[in-house]
Amino acid sequence: MKRLWTRLSRKQILFYILGLLCLCLAITFTSHDAFLYKKPLAEVIKIKTVKTKQIDANHSKDALFSQKITAKMKNGKYKGQLIHLTNQYSQSGAYDQKYGEGNTLFVSIESHGHHKLGGTITGAKRDKPIVIIVGLFLFVLLAIGKRQGLYSIISLFINIVLLLVALNLFLDFQQSSLLLVGMGAVVLFTVISLLLVSGRQEKTYVAIIATLISTFVALLIAYAALKLTDSNGLHFESMQFVLIPPQEVFMAQILIGSLGAVMDLAITLTSSVYELYEKSETLSRKALMRSGREIGGDVMGAMTNILFFAYISGTIPIILLYLKNGYPLIDTFSLNLSLELVRALAGSIGIVLTIPITLYLSMLFIFRKEKRT
Repeated sequence: MKRLWTRLSRKQILFYILGLLCLCLAITFTSHDAFLYKKPLAEVIKIKTVKTKQIDANHSKDALFSQKITAKMKNGKYKGQLIHLTNQYSQSGAYDQKYGEGNTLFVSIESHGHHKLGGTITGAKRDKPIVIIVGLFLFVLLAIGKRQGLYSIISLFINIVLLLVALNLFLDFQQSSLLLVGMGAVVLFTVISLLLVSGRQEKTYVAIIATLISTFVALLIAYAALKLTDSNGLHFESMQFVLIPPQEVFMAQILIGSLGAVMDLAITLTSSVYELYEKSETLSRKALMRSGREIGGDVMGAMTNILFFAYISGTIPIILLYLKNGYPLIDTFSLNLSLELVRALAGSIGIVLTIPITLYLSMLFIFRKEKRT
């Protein structure tokens, strides 16, 4: 620990101290920002809980709780007064929530008689945990990534804004295609992200071209496969309220969902190949290509698994809900995993295509001026 501390420069130590101080100040501020809200806020100071049990038709047991809450108003004309609330929640917590002492709640005041406030809970104030998570994310990213971390934060912020703008454009122009809007957004995401993170250099341009080609080719293959099979076996029930063709929404999901993994692999592989080329003056084209394939093969397996777990993890709650209500295992998986598996497979196709496309483009740019055998 002492060696690590001595290796840090004064600027680094000052940065860490200021970063942690800013995080503490942000947390403290969110704990006392009730005056910024127009809706009434109350802090829970006392709770009395009563427990009951319930068994449904499938013999699934669930515990039900009723909470008598006493809270103190934090803002508005009743600031400082006590309010009495009732909250009911279940152990499963699907549509309800358990509250504890110290929680801050949004309330709707319904009665004010005999100096006793009454009302209902409309929600919980959740800005403190969000601030903590976001603050830790920014601090770690800046502490480890330094300048590149800062560029990553800027890139992430810009991409979020671009996504919101793209969705608003689609909603404003009803005749537009969600897939075409997504394609335009993907081009901007790729160019802005890679230029900010890797800078204006040749390997960045190679990674941009490889990312776009791999992503769109993977989308084309997925589109052709769905057209040839007429989307048999896919269940679009979760998109039935979107009021636009679910196939178009699904293709846009595939496009944007596979972009992250493809972009990651493209810049990793391009940077590795260029680094090998710059470090070894005698490395031939064939040897460089072989090394690139080995690097790509090692990364490919990990990225494919990342895509699979990222997509499948989001369906775990709904799968458990189906199984707890007596749905057969095969029907449950068919209804809830068909779209996720196709998204993961389409993204995996993009990952596999990225390796030869990136290597070919890298060789083309690296050896365009020199002749190596």
